Amino acid sequence: MIDEAARDLRRERRRGRTGEAGSESSRRPNYRSLKNPFLPQPVFSGDQVAAIHGTALRVLEEFGIKVLLPEARTILANAGALVDEDSQMVRIGRDMVEAALALAPRSIPAYGGDRSRDLMLELGTMTFLAGSGAPNVTDLERGRRPGTLAAFEEFMKLLQHFDVLHMLGPCIEPQDVDTRFRHYATGRAQLTLSDKLPFVFARGTPQIDDSFEMVRLARGLSEDEFRGGAYCYTVINTNSPRQLDIPMAQGIIDFARAGQVSIITPFCLAGAMAPITVAGALTLQHAEALAGLTLAQLVRPGAPVVYGSFSSNVDMKSGAPAFGTPEHIKATLGAGQLARFTGLPWRSGGGSAANISDAQAAHETQFALWGSVLAGATVCIHAAGWLEGGLSVSFEKLITDIEALQTVAELCVTTPGDADAIGFEAIAEVQPGGHFFSAAHTMARYRTAFYEPLVADWSNFGNWTAAGARTATERATGIWKRILSDFQPPQSAAATAGVLDEFIARRTEEGGAAPVS
Repeated sequence: MIDEAARDLRRERRRGRTGEAGSESSRRPNYRSLKNPFLPQPVFSGDQVAAIHGTALRVLEEFGIKVLLPEARTILANAGALVDEDSQMVRIGRDMVEAALALAPRSIPAYGGDRSRDLMLELGTMTFLAGSGAPNVTDLERGRRPGTLAAFEEFMKLLQHFDVLHMLGPCIEPQDVDTRFRHYATGRAQLTLSDKLPFVFARGTPQIDDSFEMVRLARGLSEDEFRGGAYCYTVINTNSPRQLDIPMAQGIIDFARAGQVSIITPFCLAGAMAPITVAGALTLQHAEALAGLTLAQLVRPGAPVVYGSFSSNVDMKSGAPAFGTPEHIKATLGAGQLARFTGLPWRSGGGSAANISDAQAAHETQFALWGSVLAGATVCIHAAGWLEGGLSVSFEKLITDIEALQTVAELCVTTPGDADAIGFEAIAEVQPGGHFFSAAHTMARYRTAFYEPLVADWSNFGNWTAAGARTATERATGIWKRILSDFQPPQSAAATAGVLDEFIARRTEEGGAAPVS
């Protein structure tokens, strides 16, 4: 009797999902705006956090940071920093840092192409991004290969499809496009295929200005309107230990002047570019992030900056970076404490060092994800698809990781605990030894009660075998292929192609813009 009732319920759910009965499942979870439901977990005491912060200030005061961009050194010097032009070292006083922290906004409204895509970046909110910045792309059918514009466009379609990925990112580098014109191609792909917050490479003022103009044209904004709100973002990486190179320093300046978001992120691998201890790596990371933040606030008080953290450890036998490790998680938890100490929205990093989408890859990525969730990260980059420590992004892993992200998103939804949910009448209706499949309480809710998996296969072994005995990674191939086949860009995004193509054609004829190194 129980098996028959269960089969009837499964048939009903299938009819609802496939439209056989005239409509798809009515379950419509909202993953577009997530509030973290978990209390942030500490790894250090309050006194230890204060000591890390104080030591970071001492590092900036006594040792300083090497700043390669002359304009940045001038800005810092004019504000009172001690600059040695011969060595390019800049010592920043704690008074300057504290003043900058007081100016940096605690909440950053960021605007998508559609108002439903707007984000609020602040402590307590949670946004996820796919793996970014990889030179290679991989999937089961086409193998591992250098990134291309076609693959970049495919990733933009997948990122647009899944609401649990809240911002766009440069999943891969399209190496088949000349660097003078690459920012046009990546900008066009983002703005015509998606209505989410776009990413802009910080590779020199000419490319940044071009990209800002493309965002402004696509969103129909005046210059003042664009500079009055955050419509795009970039990621600024320091060259740990204690160095800020020319394009990154210029990026901080250009994004601050334009009022656009900079995610200022040192990349401190303990034992390599940072002290081997978690506390030591975080001290260096904190100092470098504060230096970049200070520069941004000197350029434009109130400039939108996100405190960045991406600290993990290396394999001390080979020097290779590792992710999803206990040290990675501890560093993320500690970074969350430092971010809350400053009050700023902050970014963490996920990822995996595995070479293919396998159990190691899933294990490392999900532990890194939980580290970010339990640390209260505002933005988690590399949350889906990242392999080889950032050398490749996988189509299949993007899909299987989204299953984990959607599971986390479901935990953000309030779980009902009222009298109706407690279900006294349902318990009264079912006799001892019976089942709840056909109870009125169940029948009123079964279409929307549970999360419906994206990749997971809940069939029994016999049915799974008869269907081809496919692994989750193999099933993911069919999912991404189906999404790409059925993809339709948002109408508002597709409509921007004309004005963008006109701008790109003119700038291409003028020679484009070479990146700055």
